[in-house]
Amino acid sequence: MWPYPELMFEQRMERVRQAMDHQGVDVLTLSVGPDLPWLIGYEAMPLERLTMLVVPRDGEAKLVIPGFEVPRVVERPGLFAVHGWGETDDPIAIVANMMAGAGSVAVGDHTWSRFTIALQQQVSGVQWCNAGVVTAELRALKEPEEVARLQRAADGVDVVATALRTGDIPLIGRTEADVSAEISRRILAEGHAAVNFAIVASGPNAASPHHHASDRVIQPGEVVLCDFGGVTSEAHGEVGYCSDITRCVYTGEPDPEFAEAYAHLLDAQQRAVQAATVGTPAENVDAVARNRLEEVGLGQWFLHRLGHGIGVEEHEDPYIVSGNTTPLRAGHAFSIEPGFYIADKWGARIEDIVVATDEGPLSLNTVDRDLAVVEV
Repeated sequence: MWPYPELMFEQRMERVRQAMDHQGVDVLTLSVGPDLPWLIGYEAMPLERLTMLVVPRDGEAKLVIPGFEVPRVVERPGLFAVHGWGETDDPIAIVANMMAGAGSVAVGDHTWSRFTIALQQQVSGVQWCNAGVVTAELRALKEPEEVARLQRAADGVDVVATALRTGDIPLIGRTEADVSAEISRRILAEGHAAVNFAIVASGPNAASPHHHASDRVIQPGEVVLCDFGGVTSEAHGEVGYCSDITRCVYTGEPDPEFAEAYAHLLDAQQRAVQAATVGTPAENVDAVARNRLEEVGLGQWFLHRLGHGIGVEEHEDPYIVSGNTTPLRAGHAFSIEPGFYIADKWGARIEDIVVATDEGPLSLNTVDRDLAVVEV
């Protein structure tokens, strides 16, 4: 827990207002999605009833919320006021009135279109933009306590990954769905509040990067790719942080061709981790892994970007991908996850969460990355 959570939220609000001033945004509005709990510690329920935080560049922020939801709010006087609305009230009109005089309004990236369109119909003469222009880079630069929470999340899934590698989670003869369910249970047991995903892809299914665990029974003599993560459980009023890891195991003696390809993949992943230094453009880190796989004839089967940012959201800035020239800064947290996927044959991926620091790249996941062999 943050030693001084109220001060943390106050500092975030101040940085948000500074970013609004820099971007020329008069009013920031946040509804469902991760920006709201990150900024004030309250997560809106995805209801047909509007919840929206209205933050003027100057003046008091107000949380417009269904009246019966008010008891769920951890009130933070001085940070925002609570405006509960009744069943016969028009919350769009309430928010529109709070925007009066604004020339530019930023709308939360996850805000439902029904609310955004209704606001646009009631508020004229406004330039609209996504709230990400204000919040994305602020959220991307992790505070030390955020890194600590990401580390705790990584530690939890490392325990599960170790169980996979050692055979403590049996594979042979079980369906992918059954193994996925066990991984999910273990993630929750390691201090997570929710499971975001638990991919289990065996044999030829491993050639699908986002394979949905199926009723296919895992056989001896094949690769099993497991990619899983969740969000941590935190105290009431504090947002959780995400985990994400991918490890591969082989059920018996590995096919020599696969073992060779996997060794090249591991080399590419480790080179990319080492390249993720402060000041290095994100696309250059992607290129390190991609070029290595090209050299050994695997480049054509590396089908996705190298990585994504992670924090209160599973995927957020910065994205480690060609075309992103943003230099890495201390506090950026992201995945490094090269892979190869050969249709109807097999696939593999190795993923760690890495934080850029002034002392060099810090890998939050520490469980072994070599190709584990299990007989169960």
